[in-house]
Amino acid sequence: MTHTDVEAEVEVEVEIRRYRPGDAADAAALRRICVRTGHNGGDARGHYRDPGVLPALFATPYAELAPELVFVADEGDGPIGYIVGAADTRAYYRDFRATWLPRVRDRFPELAGATDMDGELRGLLHAPERLIDAEVVREHPAHLHIDLLPRGQRRGLGTRLMSAFLDALRERGVPGVHLGMNPANTAAHAFYTRLGFVTLREPTEEAQVLYLGLRL
Repeated sequence: MTHTDVEAEVEVEVEIRRYRPGDAADAAALRRICVRTGHNGGDARGHYRDPGVLPALFATPYAELAPELVFVADEGDGPIGYIVGAADTRAYYRDFRATWLPRVRDRFPELAGATDMDGELRGLLHAPERLIDAEVVREHPAHLHIDLLPRGQRRGLGTRLMSAFLDALRERGVPGVHLGMNPANTAAHAFYTRLGFVTLREPTEEAQVLYLGLRL
């Protein structure tokens, strides 16, 4: 076995740390990870008119509006995964509309009549209140998004990111957290179930989203 082979077998230690507001490298990593995992867990490039709509909706605004609840998995040369979220979903989307949407609406105008994912995501960007389920947020007011690049998966990093995020919510006295997911993503569903999340709302014909929640 060569020296290079030995080095290849050594797994690099990954640090779970807080996001660094104002750090251009951290901000770029969030955008990159979101795009590279944004198409059913795979690379979204080539599947959207502008895949930047994904981080504009699901990553960057959290770093801007709720950086205290953003944690990253850093392999030493930068983040390979993250968890973002908000302690109060209703308040978050009020801030989103007031301060974040004006910064991105011109880059991502609504697509009148579009029924594809581009149209759907841009519609959500311009009407973020549609992401609020009144029944779900009643007892689970917080929400989250978590993404890991392929090289960061199956290494326990998702659990470590989730633990850091949930501890931060508990410190703030948040009673419960929820997330929405594609019901076809059975691996993610199994992961959340192992952590104690339960089904809050099944998908419907109008909204193919499975809502899961965890009481804190």
